[in-house]
Amino acid sequence: MKMRTLGRTGIQVSPYCLGTMMFGPAGNPDPDDCRRIIHRALDSGINFLDTADVYGGAGETEKIVGAALAGRRDEVVLSTKFSGPMSDGPNHRGASRRWITTAVEGSLRRLGVDHIDLYQIHHFDPDTDIEETLSALTDLITSGKVRAIGSSSFLASDLTEAHWVSQRRGLARLHTEQPSYSILARGIEREILPVCEKYGMGVLTWSPLAWGLLTGKYSGGRQTTISPGRKMWGPRHMTDQDKYAAVEELLTVAEDAGMSLTHMALAFVLAHPGVTSAIIGPRTMDQLEDLLAGAEHSLSDDILDAIDTIAPPGADIGVTDVGYRPPAIQTPALRRRPPAERNAV
Repeated sequence: MKMRTLGRTGIQVSPYCLGTMMFGPAGNPDPDDCRRIIHRALDSGINFLDTADVYGGAGETEKIVGAALAGRRDEVVLSTKFSGPMSDGPNHRGASRRWITTAVEGSLRRLGVDHIDLYQIHHFDPDTDIEETLSALTDLITSGKVRAIGSSSFLASDLTEAHWVSQRRGLARLHTEQPSYSILARGIEREILPVCEKYGMGVLTWSPLAWGLLTGKYSGGRQTTISPGRKMWGPRHMTDQDKYAAVEELLTVAEDAGMSLTHMALAFVLAHPGVTSAIIGPRTMDQLEDLLAGAEHSLSDDILDAIDTIAPPGADIGVTDVGYRPPAIQTPALRRRPPAERNAV
């Protein structure tokens, strides 16, 4: 695989980043099989691996990844994430200095490494001043425990504020952003990707296959069974008829182009100049082999134009309930005046 530079870090990474959310109890519970998948990915030329402390339930996935990387650590650009809840304790989550200094030690221990190449804020923490977070992360870089820092699912305004704070206070700046991006979810083309390009941030995108919808296996009667996990975490996303209608049209475009919809969807994400790597999340070896088979595909302007006609640039098709939603959308009290104020109008 031809390497790409991760933002302005100088770190060279593969266009495919191996995501590990499916390794462990939530996906593939066999550590030995997960190890074989990781080794096959490394042998294929993938050198970028992404995980998180919450994957698998309180660090189980990081343990699997760490065991698999024993003896091969130097081959990998290793990224993990923090801020998700690691227990019922109110301070075992978030982006405070108090938690960051604890969370990083836990990840280092589970991964069995002395440093993390990319340490990412899993979700924006509205209860913590971004200066507090960046100050703590700067200290981790200075100490050598972390090489670069990034964010995930930040709004454009969050990214801009973070860079302003870094500049004003002389703190390390966010080097990367990890947003959701696919043919069916192109909203980040409006502001997120332009902001990342403006600030020289690397972008590693998750769910390029839209939770499996862009494999085509759920469309047109091909497979009617949706896993309980997908139903639980994204019921609206997995049942939206506008998405299925778009998938049917995209299947035709892929067939005419002589490739599978899966391969076309991955090539689409990597065609954007603002995207560094697409995170692939295989659960089985067969899934990984299929993803690797499409690694060399590229899309012509005619194919990209056809995709634009079906899935307009900068737009998300249908409704979705997958991924992070900011408090202003998730919490009704933040968008409704108190009853007394409403009655006074």
